Amino acid sequence: MFGLVDGNNFYASCERAFQPELRGQPVCVLSNNDGCVIARSQECKDLGIAMGQPIHEVPLPLRRRLRIFSANFGLYGDLSGRVVSILRDQFARVEIYSIDESFVDFAGIRQDQREEVARQVRARILQWVGIPCCVGIGPTKTLAKLANKLAKKTSHGVVTVLGGDPALERFPVEDVWGVGRKLTARLGAEGVLTAADLARADPETLRARYGVVLARTQRELQGIACADLEESEPDRKQIVVSRSFGREVVEMEDLHQAVATFAQRACEKLRARSLQANGVWVWLNTNPFKPDARQYHPSCAMSLIAPTSDTREVLRLAQHLVRGMYRQGYRYKKAGVGLLDLTHGNQHQADLFSQADPRSKVLMDVLDRANARFGRGALGLASSAWRSRKGEMEKPVWGMNQSALSKRYTTRWEELAAAK
Repeated sequence: MFGLVDGNNFYASCERAFQPELRGQPVCVLSNNDGCVIARSQECKDLGIAMGQPIHEVPLPLRRRLRIFSANFGLYGDLSGRVVSILRDQFARVEIYSIDESFVDFAGIRQDQREEVARQVRARILQWVGIPCCVGIGPTKTLAKLANKLAKKTSHGVVTVLGGDPALERFPVEDVWGVGRKLTARLGAEGVLTAADLARADPETLRARYGVVLARTQRELQGIACADLEESEPDRKQIVVSRSFGREVVEMEDLHQAVATFAQRACEKLRARSLQANGVWVWLNTNPFKPDARQYHPSCAMSLIAPTSDTREVLRLAQHLVRGMYRQGYRYKKAGVGLLDLTHGNQHQADLFSQADPRSKVLMDVLDRANARFGRGALGLASSAWRSRKGEMEKPVWGMNQSALSKRYTTRWEELAAAK
């Protein structure tokens, strides 16, 4: 049996965990550069605020009723890790599906005890971390996901759904995990309107018309598990770090700094997964929402001489690509760095004309350990946005707009919550 533990309105709940005065108020969290709504409390949903809605499109009288926050991903990620640690203490197997969702395995727990165990875990997460959550239980991951949606409509927050459950008759097919809008329209034209309709559909016809993915969804709705927990993240083929700038950039020096910062972060992610890159991809964008402005969207990729996870090697190539793509007279709004053709760090193809620097791994290990112990930015490369002033990072010219950022209560000593 699988369980899906999902934090309710997770980002908004994280903000409320350290600001209890926000409870009962409409809270919404904005995307990078305070652009669009990416999380809403139930009160915010009740006011008609849509997911993904640009905040400037919300009428001013309604906007004044909202408690608006910039995305504080450091806080959200730390609280997510604390929730996962509680789940690992209770369950033998845990799959981290997203920052606010985790699948768990109820193996070894008696059938008559599953919901009670789920309620205990839910209460522990609320007491220890301050995040309300719901738990859906089912013999497949799809049914567990479906049960979780039903649990959000209950006061106790725990629901079990089995294959053939009457609840499937009332569950809209568009809310089934893996069924998108286009499939919903096609299925609806054939009379498949609920999860039960999908489970009863002719499997051969379904496979022929919609493919193997929807056929697997059907089998999972019938209670036949087609996917197990993925306890470890599968190897990535590429790592990408990109950001929209808080304001448009015109100078090449500022572009260099932004790309260097993104490359440094991408290499940190690369080494954390014990991988190395064989190529680097860099792209620049002007603002597509200003059609009257001159548009320029260059993109370029190049192979490295030998696979590496050394930030210095990646940075040299990335800045070379920026110099080749930069054109004066354009106002750049976004840039990104991608690391391509990733392989395991213990697989290294020697090059006849190039010798690996034996100091590289030691240097990168020191860099990573220092930043892990003292916080990101403790050590960095001068060409990136690594500028320390009294323990704080200077905001670069291209830095994101975060005018409503809450405190980093769990990751910065000077921002710890004060008990009164």
